[in-house]
Amino acid sequence: MAEPWLTIIGIGEDGLAGLSEASRNALDRAEAVFGGERHLKLARIDGRGKPWPVPFDAACVLARRGRPTAVLASGDPFWHGAGGSLAAQLSPGEWVAHPAPSTFSLAAARLGWRLEEVNCVGLHAAPLERLVPQLSRGARILCLVRDQAAVTDLAKFLTARGFGASRLWTLSALGGPRERILESRAESYNADATEPPLAVAIEADGVAGLPRAAGLADDLFRHDGQITKRPVRALALSALAPRPGERLWDIGSGSGSISIEWALAGGRAIAIEAREDRARNIRANAAAFGLTHRIAVVTGSASDVLASLEKPDAIFIGGGLDALTFDSIWPLLPDGTRVVAHAVTLETEALLAELQRRHGGELMRVEISHASALGRFRAWEAARPIVQWCAVKGEQHA
Repeated sequence: MAEPWLTIIGIGEDGLAGLSEASRNALDRAEAVFGGERHLKLARIDGRGKPWPVPFDAACVLARRGRPTAVLASGDPFWHGAGGSLAAQLSPGEWVAHPAPSTFSLAAARLGWRLEEVNCVGLHAAPLERLVPQLSRGARILCLVRDQAAVTDLAKFLTARGFGASRLWTLSALGGPRERILESRAESYNADATEPPLAVAIEADGVAGLPRAAGLADDLFRHDGQITKRPVRALALSALAPRPGERLWDIGSGSGSISIEWALAGGRAIAIEAREDRARNIRANAAAFGLTHRIAVVTGSASDVLASLEKPDAIFIGGGLDALTFDSIWPLLPDGTRVVAHAVTLETEALLAELQRRHGGELMRVEISHASALGRFRAWEAARPIVQWCAVKGEQHA
């Protein structure tokens, strides 16, 4: 195998002194060295230095394919760094990496935190809402942020969401002579002239945060009444059985509540909604939960858009299913796809009974009642019964 032409090097605030001999040799051999201006200065790179374009674009590195080239990145290039973006576009033999301790590792070491028990989040180019699923009393979170203004915004964000009592540590220039660590509370944070690169450590304290079980409260979602209600949603998600990395088609998504909870479980969802006003609600809900990177919203009818989408691991149809729509969906599904459909009308209920006869699976009828006032007393008020069909395409059935 030919010697790799690209070396990806992690560098810390201690500059050349902290680099391995292999890293220093690679820098000496490189005809060009790419990195941030700070990285190039730390490594004392002069005329060969190529500052990263803003926004980041790996094309300038790839254009040098075959010629000795080095890339400098902060700490571990494969943890919220350029390494993954580059390696995804290269063959294994084209590159070699020499990582340094990541900012996360250095921050945990300074605070005495067990890194395996800490949520590590990159917020350089991500919305603060990305923290929403992580926030709960006692949670420890390490964030990478762009600048001092971002720390101020983060403190305000935490306070506005009931986590103002959280302890904050701002950690700058870790591992170098300018290292500095300051502690405060989110609600009383005052901007300081802390220099980048910045990490913020959070020990969350405040409201309860999001529960981890399926079936979030309905009032957490923006909707026009078209929402799979909490107890029914919990039943649907149990049947859908989300797993990290899997993809859901949420057909007739309404408010997007099923997609939201699927994504909170670690999956990715494509929410298909015919009405643009409801599609706007789905986007707003995804943003509020910090899940825009996990939920794609497609406006249009299922029969028109599904053929062009990436194949799912599971699909949910919350209502309004008819035979024509089902016949357009079923052939698109790979074997092993989990299918969950709900019915509230007699016509759709009859269709689900027929689909269960043809394709197997389980058919369940659920009736839910809530206690409500009846004069001076209380009585049960029944919601419309829900029929749920759950099946796996290609699975043998009697």
